Amino acid sequence: MCNAKFTLPEPINEEILAYRPGSPERKEIMAMLDKMSGEQIEIPLIIGGKEVRTGNTATCVMPHNHQHVLATYHKAGPAEVKMAVQASQDAWETWSTMPWWERAGIFKKAAALLAGPWRATLNAATMLNQSKNVLQAEIDSACELIDFWNFNTKYMEKIYEQQPCSPSGQWNRLEQRPLEGFVFAVTPFNFTSIAGNLPTAPAIMGNTVLWKPASAAVFSAYYLMRLLEDAGLPAGVINFIPGSGRNVGPNVLVNPKLAGIHFTGSTAVFQSMWKIVGENIASYNTYPRIVGETGGKDFIFAHKSSNVDELNTAIVRGAFEYQGQKCSAASRAYIPKSIWPELKTKLVNTVNSIKTGDVRDFTNFFNAVIDKSAFTNITAYIDYVLESKDAEILIGGSYDDTVGYFIAPTIIVTTDPHFKTMQEEIFGPVITLYIYADEKFEETLDICDKTSPYALTGAIFAKDRNAVAIASKKLLHAAGNFYINDKPTGAVVGQQPFGGGRASGTNDKAGSMINLLRWVSPRTTKELLVPPKDYRYPFMDKE
Repeated sequence: MCNAKFTLPEPINEEILAYRPGSPERKEIMAMLDKMSGEQIEIPLIIGGKEVRTGNTATCVMPHNHQHVLATYHKAGPAEVKMAVQASQDAWETWSTMPWWERAGIFKKAAALLAGPWRATLNAATMLNQSKNVLQAEIDSACELIDFWNFNTKYMEKIYEQQPCSPSGQWNRLEQRPLEGFVFAVTPFNFTSIAGNLPTAPAIMGNTVLWKPASAAVFSAYYLMRLLEDAGLPAGVINFIPGSGRNVGPNVLVNPKLAGIHFTGSTAVFQSMWKIVGENIASYNTYPRIVGETGGKDFIFAHKSSNVDELNTAIVRGAFEYQGQKCSAASRAYIPKSIWPELKTKLVNTVNSIKTGDVRDFTNFFNAVIDKSAFTNITAYIDYVLESKDAEILIGGSYDDTVGYFIAPTIIVTTDPHFKTMQEEIFGPVITLYIYADEKFEETLDICDKTSPYALTGAIFAKDRNAVAIASKKLLHAAGNFYINDKPTGAVVGQQPFGGGRASGTNDKAGSMINLLRWVSPRTTKELLVPPKDYRYPFMDKE
């Protein structure tokens, strides 16, 4: 029995490695890329700590070379979902009562393993299967996920430390219990760190989890699962069940033991999940917690006082890093007419300098979009612009899927602030610019606020501080993560907790205590130290 009060060390954000020519990390990642490219693995389901092979399989490929198969993975169906639910409940009996510091120790070890011996593995898997350049992989599959595990365990400690006041003669206590049942984690292809955080955040708080990774990113997710096992995660705490949404999701969502959903993905899918929960609300053992982040139509709004060089860099990085496949990627921008000629020249010259190709060529800034479906959806918007009278392509617009799913970084200019590409989420390397009259700054801010149903990220560029203040006020509800003189991407755990409102999600802020509080159910205890021995109160005394 432990009688000590343990304290976790204060977390520090993981340092981003530079991968300069000749550096040890560059040599290590190149060797791992060669190794993974030269083999083809088989990926089973992992349920209750055991490998399960269904025979219903699909493949993991390189988006930048889609004929290259990295792995064959087995897909879950109704029977495997049932197995996973049972495994989660078997594990819940011990995991939910395990001392918090023991759970923390597992995820602290996972962070240390990822910072060290597993770093090249996760980064290489992300580069190859999700077509990320080495820097985008490093800040995602290494640094951000390390931060999630180190910060979330510390947040857990702080949550448990929060206690109510106790007047004289009584002792009030508050404990945070895991949810009864299991949490369903559904993760996207675009961030390995999100794929790692969505199942582990509830698990850190004592919950057991069914985890369905995106079909386009099973490869890196599988290595994440193996890393967690290496860190000592007990069998059944997280159950790895890749598969098609139609065969996994509906079978999970109607289970009476569903206690929560942790989701990142499309708005349509999230709303359909919420609808299923609503239709089955009377059948659950508890009201399921629903936490989701669903995308955005993120903006950069420039004032006439903007530094044009800074604005140019923010647009290019914000719109085109990882091929625009970030929920936070800049996909619309509002540019004052007075600075447009200078900015236009810089944008064209900058985009013309971007190199595109295989992730193993480190001189490439730009790589492929994730799959055929994304390629088809994104290029349909480009084709729409080519046929429109209200917009034109300033630069880019070409695409080719012969070898990989390559779409050139594309800048559209429109005369209509409500043009289709100004309103709809594209999730690719396409940004649309609207040029407004300088004197209509505030009027155009109102247009920006009302144009999109989303409210995830946004940025204001201005040297004029009064302009910043006006934009911050008018765009108060337009973005859950708001940036001043910076691109609207790159939120860091512990610095800018991430999430948005409106159609962008429940804004439960991944990387903060706000998120972790969704995965616990509090119990208060009042202990009266000297209980009364007579029911009568003083007001009842005779005169």
